[in-house]
Amino acid sequence: MRFDVITLFPELFAPLLQAGVTRRAYESGQVQVRLWPLRDFAEGNYRRVDDRPFGGGPGMVMQAQPLLACLQAIRADRVAGADGADAAEPAPLVLFSPIGQRLDHASVAGWAGSSGAILLCGRYEGVDQRFIDAHVDAQISLGDFVLSGGEIAAMALLDAVARLQPGVLHDEQSHMADSFNPALDGLLDSPHYTRPEVWQDQAVPPVLMSGNHADIARWRREQSLALSQRLRPELVTAARQAGRLSKADEAFLRGLAATGRQDAQS
Repeated sequence: MRFDVITLFPELFAPLLQAGVTRRAYESGQVQVRLWPLRDFAEGNYRRVDDRPFGGGPGMVMQAQPLLACLQAIRADRVAGADGADAAEPAPLVLFSPIGQRLDHASVAGWAGSSGAILLCGRYEGVDQRFIDAHVDAQISLGDFVLSGGEIAAMALLDAVARLQPGVLHDEQSHMADSFNPALDGLLDSPHYTRPEVWQDQAVPPVLMSGNHADIARWRREQSLALSQRLRPELVTAARQAGRLSKADEAFLRGLAATGRQDAQS
């Protein structure tokens, strides 16, 4: 898959692409990332890509013409380097924006199984709406807050997509135990412990030292249910509505409600 990134600050992506376990996805070509500095497509001596908003107000707005020139160059490059279905199916243009759809595991999994996209990292007060209306196919948000630009959001998406590629993580099944994964029925992950067995007078829960895999699996499930019920009850509701909770799960949750507790027994 290939992701093209339109950005004013391509240098911000170097640590993402060169460090950490996910670099394997980029180095192997499983996830190809092409950076397109927007100022290269601006005209004039100052390579200006923004201007004051019509109607007044604070800040600046990204101009449509440099964005269009960059987009056209990317599409031409993708066609030149593609064949078959990839050449016939233009990559969607994604804008990171506060009004976009909230990024979640399901959408990340969708992008991880796609052929990629063109990612537009906005800056300033935003992008000229005429360009958005004519060319943007999807908008994505990380949450109800505003960043200085779309680069961090783009890196979040690229990192999440990269770690789902085969061979990127040390254990290919590792991501199956992540929070929100369907393998956990969309619930939060359970707590984790490692050596030493006692740290600052706090011991590891005895069940994890028992060697009884069935008991350990059940403990982790109950911890997952308890954390989800306490912190993200809508996840439990969604799992229940989808029929993903077992009779044992429901009994455990009733026990939590009856005792007024939101944590599992250790």
